[in-house]
Amino acid sequence: MAARNSKPEETAPAATVRPQEYGAGTGWDVGQNAPQDAYRALGGEGMTTPTGPVVHEHPGGYARLIVAKGGTVTAGVKRDLDAAEADKSEQG
Repeated sequence: MAARNSKPEETAPAATVRPQEYGAGTGWDVGQNAPQDAYRALGGEGMTTPTGPVVHEHPGGYARLIVAKGGTVTAGVKRDLDAAEADKSEQG
């Protein structure tokens, strides 16, 4: 008499289909890749307060790089960009 295996028959797993991955695109929305560098000048006491508009080339002096070209725009980056726009509209 042939020995029977008490385990259910193991089957090979089905082929795993990997989803197609697409780039997030280029733009200034969260999850996209930044099309350019974005800087904001720093001023005030200790040169730590962001001032002025967002510029795409280093403004000279003290400045903060918000996001580098090709970097992912995160929620924090978007918040910094929006804050610069809000400051600009309050002043203008």
